[in-house]
Amino acid sequence: MTWTVAQIAAQIDAAVEGDAGAVVSRLAALGEAQAGDLSFLANPRYAPQLAATAATAVIVGRDWQGDTTARALLRVASPDKAFAEAALLFAPPPPRRLPGIHPTAIIAPDAVLGEAVHIGPYTVIEAGARIGDRTVIEAQCFIGEGVELGCDGHLYPQVAVRERVRIGDRFIAHCGVVVGSDGFGYTVTPQPGALPRVEKIPQTGTVVIGHDVEIGANAAIDRARFGETRLGNHVKIDNLVQIGHNVRIGDCSGVIAQAGIAGSTRIGAGVMIWAQAGLSGHLSVGDGAQVGPQAGVARDVPGGQYVIGSPATSMREMAAVALAPRQIAKLRARLAELDARLAALEGKSGT
Repeated sequence: MTWTVAQIAAQIDAAVEGDAGAVVSRLAALGEAQAGDLSFLANPRYAPQLAATAATAVIVGRDWQGDTTARALLRVASPDKAFAEAALLFAPPPPRRLPGIHPTAIIAPDAVLGEAVHIGPYTVIEAGARIGDRTVIEAQCFIGEGVELGCDGHLYPQVAVRERVRIGDRFIAHCGVVVGSDGFGYTVTPQPGALPRVEKIPQTGTVVIGHDVEIGANAAIDRARFGETRLGNHVKIDNLVQIGHNVRIGDCSGVIAQAGIAGSTRIGAGVMIWAQAGLSGHLSVGDGAQVGPQAGVARDVPGGQYVIGSPATSMREMAAVALAPRQIAKLRARLAELDARLAALEGKSGT
């Protein structure tokens, strides 16, 4: 599929500088682009690549100034956002899933299926489940008893949604997602002269998920011990994330790959939890906060604060710790200077 620079500019609300009639047919990174490619510059560290790129056209910020070998620049307010919009012009159409039920699917007689749903091979839908209109459930999925799944969702192969879970509209779950697995809860009873007795705590609650939520491959959302584990609207969960029992995540928050949130922690709205971060249980993370990569969070995080490190601290505290060795070195040098001056004074006085 090919587009002129002018056509792309109209799609992304860009001002063209250079050859508006140039034709592009692919997307590429600046350092790898060839003739016929469209690329973008969002991070100034890659500006030297723009000066030497073979790309035909490059999306840049409105105020960007510098050298380029591209035939055309498209100036926009946000290069990241504009490139994502431009990518829609080049994206191949998704595989079509026509409405219908595969003959190998097993569906309880009292399950309720909406209009124009697609049920793939070997999928199981248990008693009392309700599936909204136009939802696609691909091969080998499991929908448990009493599940409520909204309209226009898409479950990719081998997704499991356990009993009594409630999910809103436009839900996307990638391969291997499990929603409603038991929370990790046990009692440990000491036994004289023997190993302790470990007994499972019943997990009687459920999971409630809002609208426009997407969950990445092989992520797990545990059901509540009692009550609800809840994900708000527009929450985005990356691959391999673990959400513990009774966790609540506010609207428009994101959790990035391999992060884990222990039970009963409250995450506010607009929060970002970056890759491999770990949060202890029963914490509160305020609206708009960010938890940095590999951070170990053992105390509450105020709204709007960025914490990093293990144990996690604010950026201000982290900067102070980082500067401490330099300050100590200066103090040592100053102390040595004062010692020398004191010794000199004592020598002059004959003491």
